[in-house]
Amino acid sequence: MSRRDTYPIRIFLTVVAVTFLFSSAPPATAFEDTGKYQPISETEAERTITLTGRDLTYQQVVEIARNGARVELSPEARRRSADAYGLLLQGAAENVTIYWFNRGAGDQRETVIFSGDPTTPENTKLLKDQQLARFKDGVRDGYGPEIREEALVRAIMAIRANTMSYEAASPPLTQILVDMLNKRVTPVVQSRGTLGEGDLNTLGNIGAAMVGEGDAYYRGVRMPASQALAQAGIKPLEPFAADEAALISTNAYAQAQAVLLLEDSRRLLEWTDLVYAMDLLGMNSSVTPISAPVQSMRPYGWLTWNAARIMDMIRGSYLFDEDAARIIQDPESMRASSQRQGSAWQAWADLRDSVSLSINSSDHNPATIPGLTPESSWELSTPQFMKYHVKGGKLSGGKSGYIFSNANWDPYPLANQVEAFTLALTNMGVVIAQRIERFKNPFFTVVKPADVLNAETRKNAPTFGGYLPTDLWQELAEMGTPVTPAGQAIVSTVEDLQAQTRIKTERARKAVDLSFELLAHDLLTASYWMEIRKIQNPSRNFGKAPSEALAALRQVVPWQQSAQDRPKRPIGMVVYDFMQANPASKFYAGGPKPPEGRPLPKAGPQ
Repeated sequence: MSRRDTYPIRIFLTVVAVTFLFSSAPPATAFEDTGKYQPISETEAERTITLTGRDLTYQQVVEIARNGARVELSPEARRRSADAYGLLLQGAAENVTIYWFNRGAGDQRETVIFSGDPTTPENTKLLKDQQLARFKDGVRDGYGPEIREEALVRAIMAIRANTMSYEAASPPLTQILVDMLNKRVTPVVQSRGTLGEGDLNTLGNIGAAMVGEGDAYYRGVRMPASQALAQAGIKPLEPFAADEAALISTNAYAQAQAVLLLEDSRRLLEWTDLVYAMDLLGMNSSVTPISAPVQSMRPYGWLTWNAARIMDMIRGSYLFDEDAARIIQDPESMRASSQRQGSAWQAWADLRDSVSLSINSSDHNPATIPGLTPESSWELSTPQFMKYHVKGGKLSGGKSGYIFSNANWDPYPLANQVEAFTLALTNMGVVIAQRIERFKNPFFTVVKPADVLNAETRKNAPTFGGYLPTDLWQELAEMGTPVTPAGQAIVSTVEDLQAQTRIKTERARKAVDLSFELLAHDLLTASYWMEIRKIQNPSRNFGKAPSEALAALRQVVPWQQSAQDRPKRPIGMVVYDFMQANPASKFYAGGPKPPEGRPLPKAGPQ
């Protein structure tokens, strides 16, 4: 895909915007961006992460994006990119037809842009002027609101720096992307304008900042991009060859969203496990459903792991003591929690593996592959494939190879796995919502709060429940409906598929945040009932992790507090902030080893 392919969409959006502005409705506030910019905190600024194009982890992207870790390209990555760049130039010199270089892109794919050696004075001027104009034009790409999350833009840049090592990018393009990350020049990027199959407009905004067009943030302060580059000591890019294509033909926006989704959802799932353990303690549960013998009867790896993890959290607690008041069986939402949570962990692991592969491989069209010969694979010696063979010469350092049109930008299975994880979250969310409600039924709790707490204690205890958890659940439940697949035949019907990864990843990240908000109310409920069980019998042991989590929560949400001393904001929001500031791993780390991940194939020719 190319930015040219998006012109009809941009025209359509402009028409919509103009119509909206001149309607009889109030001023155009529907698209008004009132959010505040969210700068990063450079807690890892002294650390350098080496990008090889093969082994970047999602955790490393988070360290770069959110914590300001520096990056460097390995010699291998620089060599691979330089070889691809040389092959591109040599291919054109040999009059090989190359999509998006000596030929146009999209519906212009048969249009001749230039012929022969791209380094002749005439072609050099043509390409320099063309590329600079295209980079500058990137400032007009996309549609608001602007991305306010600096970490997200930095994640896009870090991923592209890694995957661009497979593309035919000029050495200056490769270097400026690294320099902007390390000196914290973060372009202003629009949030909309991609169809999810090549985030062209998003990267176009970044490209514009590279040549000094538009605005950027320098160390969190907004200014003209030219000024940001100057203050950072970075010379504006002078693009050449197919640099625009090498930069923007990628799914780095979707991949960056997925990376941040993985990090945030890992924290969510860890808290969900710990809160479930606290729910069991608050309910005075019969924990036979999560015992090893029961789990062995249906040995799904992630489910049995999750049950063992919860069991380890409550090990040594009073739930393993004899209690005549304990009923034989909890509500289904308590008994089946480990199944839903284990399934969410499995979906998370599948997404993690797919993200790991996608951020360490090429998603660019065309594929420029140095080192191949007609003998490398049987099809390469056929007449059809020989049309795209570059014999090699001075521009490629004598190296041969092939340049192929392809569909590597189609972001599957990643797009499916993002939605699969969202669906797993909603199936887990319904359990959380139901657990909260079951504590209101003395059939399961055996006692009512009034049976244990006096009126004064009940009055000063934190409140929970009410309408809000149900409201949150209804909002989360809507996320369980997948985005309808789209196949709008745009750009002369050339681009007839869309993947909607922008919408899918945004929904998934929102689902994580909603799940955290719902879980905050579950934690309130569990902690309330843990206090009741403690008052019933002060000698009861809750286990190390639940006890420490309860004690930490009580620092911000005291068990007894008069109305005038309570925070002047919803208590659920206080608990939400507590969970964000205190990862569950602070209270429970280690435990049973999760199922081994599948080994990932390495990208590129082997």
